[in-house]
Amino acid sequence: MKGFLEQWGEAAYTTTGFFWMALWAFILGYIISSMIQIFVTEKRMQKTMGKNESKSVLLGTFFGFISSSCSFAALASTKSLFKKGASFVSSIAFLLASTNLVIELGIIISIFLGWQFVVGEYIGGLLLILICWILIRIINPKKLIDKARKNLEGQDADESENSKDWKKQIMHEGSWAKVAKKYKMEWQMVWKDVTVGFTIAGIVAVFVPDSFFQTLFINSGQGKTDFTFFEVLEHILVGPVAAFLTFIGSMGNIPLAALLFGKGVSFAGVMAFIFSDLVVFPVLRINAKYYGWKMSLFILFLLFTALIGTALALHYSFDLLSILPDPSQVKIQDKDHFKIDYTFYLNMAFLAISGYLIYLGFFKRKDVAHSMSEMAPKSPLLESILKYTAFICYAWLAGGLIIKFIG
Repeated sequence: MKGFLEQWGEAAYTTTGFFWMALWAFILGYIISSMIQIFVTEKRMQKTMGKNESKSVLLGTFFGFISSSCSFAALASTKSLFKKGASFVSSIAFLLASTNLVIELGIIISIFLGWQFVVGEYIGGLLLILICWILIRIINPKKLIDKARKNLEGQDADESENSKDWKKQIMHEGSWAKVAKKYKMEWQMVWKDVTVGFTIAGIVAVFVPDSFFQTLFINSGQGKTDFTFFEVLEHILVGPVAAFLTFIGSMGNIPLAALLFGKGVSFAGVMAFIFSDLVVFPVLRINAKYYGWKMSLFILFLLFTALIGTALALHYSFDLLSILPDPSQVKIQDKDHFKIDYTFYLNMAFLAISGYLIYLGFFKRKDVAHSMSEMAPKSPLLESILKYTAFICYAWLAGGLIIKFIG
Protein backbone atom coordinates (compact mmCIF):
# COMPACT_ATOMS: atom_id res chain seq x y z
CA MET A 1 0.00 0.00 0.00
CA LYS A 2 2.84 2.36 0.85
CA GLY A 3 4.36 1.77 -2.60
CA PHE A 4 1.06 2.64 -4.31
CA LEU A 5 0.68 5.86 -2.28
CA GLU A 6 4.22 6.92 -3.21
CA GLN A 7 3.49 6.26 -6.89
CA TRP A 8 0.20 8.17 -6.63
CA GLY A 9 2.02 11.17 -5.19
CA GLU A 10 4.69 10.93 -7.89
CA ALA A 11 2.09 10.66 -10.69
CA ALA A 12 0.20 13.72 -9.42
CA TYR A 13 3.44 15.69 -9.09
CA THR A 14 4.50 14.66 -12.62
CA THR A 15 1.16 15.80 -14.07
CA THR A 16 1.31 19.22 -12.38
CA GLY A 17 4.93 19.51 -13.49
CA PHE A 18 3.92 18.82 -17.10
CA PHE A 19 1.24 21.51 -16.94
CA TRP A 20 3.59 24.02 -15.31
CA MET A 21 6.12 23.43 -18.11
CA ALA A 22 3.45 24.14 -20.73
CA LEU A 23 1.37 26.87 -19.05
CA TRP A 24 2.98 29.92 -20.68
CA ALA A 25 2.82 28.21 -24.08
CA PHE A 26 -0.91 27.50 -23.70
CA ILE A 27 -1.55 31.13 -22.72
CA LEU A 28 0.57 32.57 -25.55
CA GLY A 29 -0.96 30.22 -28.13
CA TYR A 30 -4.55 30.92 -27.14
CA ILE A 31 -4.00 34.68 -26.98
CA ILE A 32 -2.58 34.61 -30.53
CA SER A 33 -5.41 32.35 -31.68
CA SER A 34 -8.03 34.62 -30.06
CA MET A 35 -6.56 37.74 -31.67
CA ILE A 36 -6.55 36.16 -35.11
CA GLN A 37 -10.11 34.88 -34.80
CA ILE A 38 -11.38 38.34 -33.82
CA PHE A 39 -9.45 40.30 -36.44
CA VAL A 40 -9.55 37.72 -39.28
CA THR A 41 -13.11 36.38 -39.42
CA GLU A 42 -14.45 33.37 -41.32
CA LYS A 43 -16.33 35.69 -43.67
CA ARG A 44 -13.07 37.35 -44.66
CA MET A 45 -11.46 33.95 -45.17
CA GLN A 46 -14.20 32.82 -47.56
CA LYS A 47 -14.10 36.11 -49.48
CA THR A 48 -10.33 35.81 -49.93
CA MET A 49 -10.18 32.12 -50.89
CA GLY A 50 -11.80 32.52 -54.31
CA LYS A 51 -12.42 29.72 -56.82
CA ASN A 52 -8.90 28.91 -58.13
CA GLU A 53 -8.04 25.49 -56.67
CA SER A 54 -4.31 26.03 -56.12
CA LYS A 55 -4.89 29.44 -54.56
CA SER A 56 -7.77 28.19 -52.41
CA VAL A 57 -5.71 25.25 -51.09
CA LEU A 58 -2.83 27.57 -50.17
CA LEU A 59 -5.20 30.03 -48.49
CA GLY A 60 -7.11 27.21 -46.77
CA THR A 61 -3.80 26.00 -45.37
CA PHE A 62 -2.83 29.50 -44.23
CA PHE A 63 -6.21 30.20 -42.60
CA GLY A 64 -6.04 26.83 -40.85
CA PHE A 65 -2.55 27.72 -39.58
CA ILE A 66 -3.86 30.89 -37.92
CA SER A 67 -7.06 29.34 -36.52
CA SER A 68 -8.00 27.59 -33.27
CA SER A 69 -6.37 24.24 -32.49
CA CYS A 70 -9.60 22.78 -31.08
CA SER A 71 -10.65 19.84 -33.29
CA PHE A 72 -14.38 20.49 -32.76
CA ALA A 73 -14.05 24.18 -33.69
CA ALA A 74 -12.01 23.15 -36.75
CA LEU A 75 -14.69 20.69 -37.87
CA ALA A 76 -17.41 23.36 -37.58
CA SER A 77 -15.34 25.99 -39.45
CA THR A 78 -14.51 23.47 -42.19
CA LYS A 79 -18.19 22.67 -42.64
CA SER A 80 -19.04 26.35 -42.79
CA LEU A 81 -16.37 27.11 -45.42
CA PHE A 82 -17.42 24.12 -47.55
CA LYS A 83 -21.08 25.09 -47.27
CA LYS A 84 -20.30 28.64 -48.42
CA GLY A 85 -18.67 27.35 -51.59
CA ALA A 86 -15.05 26.54 -50.78
CA SER A 87 -13.77 23.54 -52.76
CA PHE A 88 -13.64 20.18 -51.01
CA VAL A 89 -9.85 19.99 -51.24
CA SER A 90 -9.37 23.50 -49.79
CA SER A 91 -11.77 22.62 -46.95
CA ILE A 92 -9.69 19.51 -46.17
CA ALA A 93 -6.55 21.67 -46.31
CA PHE A 94 -8.09 24.05 -43.77
CA LEU A 95 -9.12 21.15 -41.51
CA LEU A 96 -5.66 19.55 -41.54
CA ALA A 97 -3.84 22.86 -41.06
CA SER A 98 -6.07 23.93 -38.18
CA THR A 99 -5.27 20.74 -36.26
CA ASN A 100 -1.62 20.21 -37.27
CA LEU A 101 -0.06 23.54 -38.25
CA VAL A 102 -1.39 25.87 -35.54
CA ILE A 103 1.08 28.04 -33.63
CA GLU A 104 0.18 26.89 -30.12
CA LEU A 105 0.67 23.20 -30.99
CA GLY A 106 4.19 23.88 -32.26
CA ILE A 107 5.09 25.70 -29.05
CA ILE A 108 3.85 22.83 -26.85
CA ILE A 109 5.68 20.24 -28.99
CA SER A 110 8.93 22.23 -28.73
CA ILE A 111 8.70 22.14 -24.91
CA PHE A 112 8.04 18.41 -24.58
CA LEU A 113 9.68 16.86 -27.63
CA GLY A 114 12.25 19.19 -29.18
CA TRP A 115 12.85 20.93 -32.48
CA GLN A 116 12.86 17.82 -34.69
CA PHE A 117 9.25 17.09 -33.78
CA VAL A 118 8.29 20.72 -34.43
CA VAL A 119 9.85 20.49 -37.89
CA GLY A 120 8.15 17.11 -38.37
CA GLU A 121 4.80 18.54 -37.26
CA TYR A 122 4.85 21.44 -39.71
CA ILE A 123 6.41 19.62 -42.67
CA GLY A 124 4.16 16.66 -41.91
CA GLY A 125 1.07 18.88 -41.84
CA LEU A 126 1.94 20.16 -45.31
CA LEU A 127 2.59 16.61 -46.54
CA LEU A 128 -0.80 15.48 -45.20
CA ILE A 129 -2.47 18.24 -47.22
CA LEU A 130 -0.43 17.45 -50.36
CA ILE A 131 -1.18 13.70 -50.21
CA CYS A 132 -4.91 14.36 -49.66
CA TRP A 133 -4.90 16.80 -52.59
CA ILE A 134 -3.25 14.20 -54.86
CA LEU A 135 -5.65 11.46 -53.75
CA ILE A 136 -8.69 13.70 -54.36
CA ARG A 137 -7.41 14.59 -57.83
CA ILE A 138 -6.84 10.91 -58.66
CA ILE A 139 -10.13 9.59 -57.25
CA ASN A 140 -12.21 12.67 -58.24
CA PRO A 141 -15.25 11.90 -56.01
CA LYS A 142 -17.50 14.49 -57.70
CA LYS A 143 -20.79 12.73 -56.91
CA LEU A 144 -19.79 12.26 -53.28
CA ILE A 145 -18.88 15.95 -52.97
CA ASP A 146 -22.16 17.07 -54.58
CA LYS A 147 -24.15 14.83 -52.23
CA ALA A 148 -22.24 16.21 -49.22
CA ARG A 149 -23.15 19.78 -50.25
CA LYS A 150 -26.81 18.76 -50.52
CA ASN A 151 -26.67 17.34 -47.00
CA LEU A 152 -25.60 20.78 -45.77
CA GLU A 153 -28.36 22.70 -47.59
CA GLY A 154 -31.00 22.04 -44.94
CA GLN A 155 -28.82 23.11 -42.04
CA ASP A 156 -29.12 26.47 -40.32
CA ALA A 157 -27.59 29.48 -42.03
CA ASP A 158 -24.45 30.87 -40.47
CA GLU A 159 -24.70 34.12 -38.56
CA SER A 160 -23.39 37.27 -40.25
CA GLU A 161 -20.04 38.53 -39.06
CA ASN A 162 -18.65 41.93 -38.33
CA SER A 163 -16.75 43.04 -41.44
CA LYS A 164 -14.91 46.09 -40.10
CA ASP A 165 -11.33 46.59 -41.23
CA TRP A 166 -9.02 44.79 -38.80
CA LYS A 167 -6.64 47.78 -38.80
CA LYS A 168 -9.41 49.90 -37.33
CA GLN A 169 -10.57 47.15 -34.96
CA ILE A 170 -7.13 46.64 -33.47
CA MET A 171 -7.07 50.25 -32.20
CA HIS A 172 -10.30 49.92 -30.19
CA GLU A 173 -10.47 48.73 -26.59
CA GLY A 174 -13.77 47.00 -27.33
CA SER A 175 -12.06 44.74 -29.87
CA TRP A 176 -9.54 43.67 -27.23
CA ALA A 177 -12.43 42.96 -24.87
CA LYS A 178 -13.71 40.59 -27.57
CA VAL A 179 -10.25 39.02 -27.70
CA ALA A 180 -10.53 38.47 -23.93
CA LYS A 181 -13.93 36.78 -24.31
CA LYS A 182 -12.62 34.62 -27.15
CA TYR A 183 -9.60 33.72 -25.00
CA LYS A 184 -11.96 32.49 -22.28
CA MET A 185 -13.88 30.46 -24.88
CA GLU A 186 -10.65 28.85 -26.09
CA TRP A 187 -9.97 27.60 -22.56
CA GLN A 188 -13.60 26.46 -22.23
CA MET A 189 -13.12 24.29 -25.31
CA VAL A 190 -9.95 22.55 -24.12
CA TRP A 191 -9.87 22.46 -20.31
CA LYS A 192 -11.35 18.97 -20.08
CA ASP A 193 -9.07 17.55 -22.78
CA VAL A 194 -5.97 19.12 -21.26
CA THR A 195 -6.87 17.99 -17.73
CA VAL A 196 -7.49 14.38 -18.73
CA GLY A 197 -4.55 14.26 -21.15
CA PHE A 198 -1.97 15.57 -18.71
CA THR A 199 -3.33 13.38 -15.89
CA ILE A 200 -3.15 10.25 -18.05
CA ALA A 201 0.42 11.14 -19.05
CA GLY A 202 1.43 11.44 -15.39
CA ILE A 203 -0.24 8.14 -14.48
CA VAL A 204 1.30 6.30 -17.44
CA ALA A 205 4.74 7.75 -16.69
CA VAL A 206 4.72 6.32 -13.17
CA PHE A 207 2.47 3.23 -13.21
CA VAL A 208 2.84 1.64 -16.68
CA PRO A 209 5.97 -0.52 -17.11
CA ASP A 210 8.20 -0.29 -20.17
CA SER A 211 7.30 -3.89 -21.07
CA PHE A 212 3.76 -2.74 -21.95
CA PHE A 213 5.06 -0.34 -24.62
CA GLN A 214 7.51 -2.96 -25.91
CA THR A 215 4.57 -5.33 -26.42
CA LEU A 216 2.31 -2.71 -28.04
CA PHE A 217 5.04 -1.21 -30.24
CA ILE A 218 7.26 -4.01 -31.59
CA ASN A 219 10.97 -3.80 -30.68
CA SER A 220 10.54 -0.50 -28.86
CA GLY A 221 12.61 0.19 -25.77
CA GLN A 222 14.67 2.91 -24.19
CA GLY A 223 17.63 3.90 -26.34
CA LYS A 224 16.51 2.00 -29.46
CA THR A 225 16.55 3.96 -32.72
CA ASP A 226 17.23 1.24 -35.31
CA PHE A 227 13.98 -0.22 -36.64
CA THR A 228 13.16 -2.33 -39.69
CA PHE A 229 10.62 -1.04 -42.23
CA PHE A 230 7.91 -3.38 -40.93
CA GLU A 231 8.56 -2.33 -37.32
CA VAL A 232 8.24 1.33 -38.31
CA LEU A 233 5.03 0.54 -40.21
CA GLU A 234 3.62 -1.33 -37.18
CA HIS A 235 4.38 1.67 -34.95
CA ILE A 236 2.58 3.95 -37.44
CA LEU A 237 -0.49 1.69 -37.50
CA VAL A 238 -0.59 1.30 -33.70
CA GLY A 239 -0.17 5.07 -33.13
CA PRO A 240 -3.75 5.91 -34.21
CA VAL A 241 -5.04 3.00 -32.07
CA ALA A 242 -3.33 4.52 -29.02
CA ALA A 243 -4.79 7.92 -29.96
CA PHE A 244 -8.26 6.38 -30.25
CA LEU A 245 -8.00 4.85 -26.79
CA THR A 246 -6.89 8.17 -25.26
CA PHE A 247 -8.87 10.64 -27.39
CA ILE A 248 -8.07 13.88 -25.60
CA GLY A 249 -7.30 16.29 -28.43
CA SER A 250 -4.06 17.33 -30.07
CA MET A 251 -2.92 19.65 -27.25
CA GLY A 252 -3.62 17.24 -24.40
CA ASN A 253 -1.92 14.38 -26.25
CA ILE A 254 1.54 15.96 -26.47
CA PRO A 255 2.84 14.91 -22.99
CA LEU A 256 1.71 11.36 -23.78
CA ALA A 257 3.48 11.56 -27.15
CA ALA A 258 6.66 12.61 -25.32
CA LEU A 259 6.21 9.70 -22.95
CA LEU A 260 5.84 7.24 -25.87
CA PHE A 261 9.03 8.57 -27.45
CA GLY A 262 10.90 8.42 -24.16
CA LYS A 263 9.82 4.76 -23.83
CA GLY A 264 11.43 3.95 -27.19
CA VAL A 265 8.60 4.22 -29.73
CA SER A 266 9.96 5.23 -33.15
CA PHE A 267 9.83 8.80 -34.44
CA ALA A 268 7.33 7.67 -37.11
CA GLY A 269 5.08 6.03 -34.53
CA VAL A 270 5.02 9.14 -32.33
CA MET A 271 4.31 11.42 -35.31
CA ALA A 272 1.45 9.10 -36.35
CA PHE A 273 0.07 9.32 -32.81
CA ILE A 274 0.19 13.14 -32.92
CA PHE A 275 -1.42 13.27 -36.38
CA SER A 276 -4.28 10.94 -35.36
CA ASP A 277 -6.69 13.43 -33.79
CA LEU A 278 -8.87 13.46 -36.95
CA VAL A 279 -9.12 9.68 -37.46
CA VAL A 280 -10.91 8.83 -34.21
CA PHE A 281 -14.57 7.84 -33.86
CA PRO A 282 -16.00 11.15 -32.48
CA VAL A 283 -14.66 12.97 -35.56
CA LEU A 284 -15.98 10.23 -37.88
CA ARG A 285 -19.43 10.59 -36.31
CA ILE A 286 -19.45 14.38 -36.62
CA ASN A 287 -18.42 14.27 -40.29
CA ALA A 288 -21.21 11.73 -40.90
CA LYS A 289 -23.70 14.12 -39.29
CA TYR A 290 -22.53 16.94 -41.57
CA TYR A 291 -21.91 15.19 -44.89
CA GLY A 292 -23.31 11.65 -44.65
CA TRP A 293 -21.57 8.37 -43.78
CA LYS A 294 -20.12 7.74 -47.26
CA MET A 295 -18.29 11.06 -47.28
CA SER A 296 -17.24 10.62 -43.65
CA LEU A 297 -15.66 7.25 -44.44
CA PHE A 298 -14.01 8.72 -47.53
CA ILE A 299 -12.49 11.51 -45.41
CA LEU A 300 -11.29 8.86 -42.93
CA PHE A 301 -9.67 6.93 -45.82
CA LEU A 302 -7.99 10.12 -47.09
CA LEU A 303 -6.63 11.13 -43.69
CA PHE A 304 -5.47 7.64 -42.65
CA THR A 305 -3.72 7.01 -45.97
CA ALA A 306 -2.07 10.43 -45.82
CA LEU A 307 -1.05 9.81 -42.21
CA ILE A 308 0.75 6.56 -43.09
CA GLY A 309 2.54 8.12 -46.08
CA THR A 310 3.52 11.22 -44.14
CA ALA A 311 4.89 9.36 -41.11
CA LEU A 312 6.98 7.07 -43.35
CA ALA A 313 8.28 10.00 -45.41
CA LEU A 314 9.25 11.96 -42.31
CA HIS A 315 10.99 9.02 -40.63
CA TYR A 316 13.14 8.04 -43.59
CA SER A 317 13.91 11.58 -44.75
CA PHE A 318 15.02 12.52 -41.22
CA ASP A 319 17.06 9.30 -41.08
CA LEU A 320 18.69 10.14 -44.43
CA LEU A 321 19.62 13.59 -43.12
CA SER A 322 20.83 12.07 -39.81
CA ILE A 323 18.47 14.26 -37.78
CA LEU A 324 16.24 11.61 -36.20
CA PRO A 325 15.72 12.74 -32.59
CA ASP A 326 17.33 10.86 -29.73
CA PRO A 327 14.85 9.42 -27.16
CA SER A 328 17.27 10.35 -24.36
CA GLN A 329 16.59 14.06 -25.04
CA VAL A 330 13.07 13.64 -23.61
CA LYS A 331 13.19 14.11 -19.85
CA ILE A 332 9.56 13.41 -19.10
CA GLN A 333 10.01 12.92 -15.35
CA ASP A 334 12.14 15.89 -14.39
CA LYS A 335 12.20 15.89 -10.59
CA ASP A 336 12.59 19.66 -10.41
CA HIS A 337 9.75 21.01 -12.56
CA PHE A 338 9.22 24.09 -10.40
CA LYS A 339 12.70 25.58 -10.18
CA ILE A 340 13.19 29.33 -10.70
CA ASP A 341 14.15 29.48 -14.37
CA TYR A 342 12.85 30.94 -17.64
CA THR A 343 9.67 28.82 -17.36
CA PHE A 344 8.83 30.41 -14.00
CA TYR A 345 9.27 33.97 -15.30
CA LEU A 346 7.36 33.26 -18.53
CA ASN A 347 4.49 31.72 -16.54
CA MET A 348 4.35 34.75 -14.22
CA ALA A 349 4.37 37.17 -17.17
CA PHE A 350 1.64 35.37 -19.12
CA LEU A 351 -0.51 34.82 -16.02
CA ALA A 352 -0.36 38.61 -15.53
CA ILE A 353 -1.43 39.13 -19.16
CA SER A 354 -4.28 36.64 -18.64
CA GLY A 355 -5.35 38.55 -15.53
CA TYR A 356 -5.47 41.81 -17.47
CA LEU A 357 -7.52 40.23 -20.28
CA ILE A 358 -10.01 38.84 -17.75
CA TYR A 359 -10.27 42.28 -16.12
CA LEU A 360 -10.76 43.98 -19.51
CA GLY A 361 -13.27 41.53 -20.95
CA PHE A 362 -15.33 40.68 -17.88
CA PHE A 363 -15.12 43.69 -15.58
CA LYS A 364 -14.07 46.88 -17.37
CA ARG A 365 -15.89 46.22 -20.67
CA LYS A 366 -18.74 43.94 -19.67
CA ASP A 367 -20.89 45.81 -22.22
CA VAL A 368 -19.00 44.25 -25.15
CA ALA A 369 -20.86 41.18 -26.41
CA HIS A 370 -19.26 38.31 -28.28
CA SER A 371 -20.97 35.07 -29.27
CA MET A 372 -19.46 31.63 -28.89
CA SER A 373 -17.80 30.22 -32.00
CA GLU A 374 -19.72 27.53 -33.83
CA MET A 375 -18.73 24.10 -32.57
CA ALA A 376 -19.20 20.68 -34.08
CA PRO A 377 -22.03 18.73 -32.40
CA LYS A 378 -20.39 16.77 -29.60
CA SER A 379 -22.03 13.70 -28.13
CA PRO A 380 -23.73 14.81 -24.87
CA LEU A 381 -22.89 11.41 -23.33
CA LEU A 382 -19.19 11.58 -24.29
CA GLU A 383 -18.99 15.21 -23.21
CA SER A 384 -20.51 14.36 -19.81
CA ILE A 385 -18.10 11.45 -19.40
CA LEU A 386 -15.17 13.72 -20.24
CA LYS A 387 -16.37 16.43 -17.83
CA TYR A 388 -16.80 14.07 -14.89
CA THR A 389 -13.52 12.35 -15.76
CA ALA A 390 -11.84 15.77 -15.53
CA PHE A 391 -13.38 16.31 -12.07
CA ILE A 392 -12.11 12.88 -11.00
CA CYS A 393 -8.67 13.89 -12.31
CA TYR A 394 -8.70 17.01 -10.11
CA ALA A 395 -9.56 14.87 -7.07
CA TRP A 396 -6.79 12.42 -8.00
CA LEU A 397 -4.26 15.25 -8.38
CA ALA A 398 -5.28 16.92 -5.11
CA GLY A 399 -5.05 13.63 -3.22
CA GLY A 400 -1.70 12.76 -4.77
CA LEU A 401 -0.15 16.15 -3.99
CA ILE A 402 -1.37 15.96 -0.36
CA ILE A 403 0.23 12.51 -0.03
CA LYS A 404 3.50 13.69 -1.57
CA PHE A 405 3.97 16.84 0.48
CA ILE A 406 2.01 16.17 3.68
CA GLY A 407 1.50 12.42 4.01
